[in-house]
This record gives sequence, structure tokens and C-alpha cells, in this order.
Amino acid sequence: MELLYVICVGVLTFSGIFLCLRGRTFPVVVGLTMLGYAVNMFLFSSGRLNLEGAAILGMAEQYADPLPQALVLTAIVIGFAMIAFVVILSMRARADLGSDFVDGREPVDARKLVERNSRGQAE
Repeated sequence: MELLYVICVGVLTFSGIFLCLRGRTFPVVVGLTMLGYAVNMFLFSSGRLNLEGAAILGMAEQYADPLPQALVLTAIVIGFAMIAFVVILSMRARADLGSDFVDGREPVDARKLVERNSRGQAE
């Protein structure tokens, strides 16, 4: 169970970082969301994964630590607010700049640049 959990956190982290490095705003927003999910899963796993135990047992038995659960709940609320803000910010940038690229302009293709330069030198 722990190995599957670690693999899921790793895949979410890798995918989130990969999407955050893209040139358009929508993949960046999705990447931030995935990174938030990875952090929430990591915080939740800090409270020890226990499949057989109940959340709260009698006084004599061990019970699950409620602190990681409270941290995850707080992180979910803060993450949702952050993602909503980033979505509104990206929509505003798209409206103002007319493009959804992160830096506001379309990337230049290297092949087109070489063709343009070779045509300019041939004339």
C-alpha cells in the first residue's frame, strides 16, 4: 500500500512540475492543481497509513493522529482558493494580452526564423 501511495505522489509531482513548465496558462493551472494534490497526499501520509484501524477508538487503544487530517483539510481549502485566483488571473491576462501564452507572445519557431533569414540573404 505504501509503495502505491509513494508512486502516486511521485507521478502527481512529476506531472505537476512538467505542466507548470509549459508555455500556455491552462497547463500551468492544471500543473499547480496537481502539485496541490501531491502535497495534500504527502501531508495525509504523514499521519501513518493504517488500513485496519478506525479513526478514533477507545481510551486504551491507539488512534489516528488528527493533526495531519486537519492540515490536509486546511490545505484543500487554501489550494482551492489559490487555483480559483490563478484561473481568474489567467482569464484576465488572456483578455488583456489577447494570448494565453505565459509571457504574452507566441513563441518563434526556429525553422521559420532560419527560412526568413535565408530568404533575406538571398535577395
